[in-house]
Amino acid sequence: MATCVVVLTGCEAGHKAVEWLDTPPGAPQAGVTPNNSAASPPLADAEPTGSILGAGNLDTAARGVVPLDPSDDLNLGKRHFRDANYGLAEQYFRRAAEKAPGEARHDAEAWLGLAASYDRLRRFDLADRAYAQALKILGPTPELLNNIGYSYLLRGDYARARDKLLAARAKDPDSPYVRNNLVLLEKSERRNRTTR
Repeated sequence: MATCVVVLTGCEAGHKAVEWLDTPPGAPQAGVTPNNSAASPPLADAEPTGSILGAGNLDTAARGVVPLDPSDDLNLGKRHFRDANYGLAEQYFRRAAEKAPGEARHDAEAWLGLAASYDRLRRFDLADRAYAQALKILGPTPELLNNIGYSYLLRGDYARARDKLLAARAKDPDSPYVRNNLVLLEKSERRNRTTR
């Protein structure tokens, strides 16, 4: 996966997909699977689709940063998200986001986790608010544009999904997430046309 460096309020963070956003319940974090909800068609397990996080690599030890407490709200949100407990994930991500402002990477992860949880709960009005907060922290990164595009895809708003995903591809043409979400969008649009 391509890695780039971005300046976030004075700190640098490498952009990388955060596997916990799409790891199925009970699976190791290294694998990424699609959202298999009724709102999106199932894909092969090897295809990276769905939401990714643009706030940076979670391997903080490799960057010399003190790792976060595994029982803090952000990490508990991630754990519940991986286990498909989206209601509990939402509660912990919301608590982590409410503690902002703090370290930008942590705050952005909290807002994006909250938005992804709301997407899975089909509370798109609240997902939009969380994405707006993440945009204030990160700006329109390719990862965030991808997440917003995927959210629109889940809603069936294909025009907005295409707009955001194309904007993400323009910023990061090598992203497998963006590429596969565009393929998923095409499949969804074709299926929608044939069912009318």
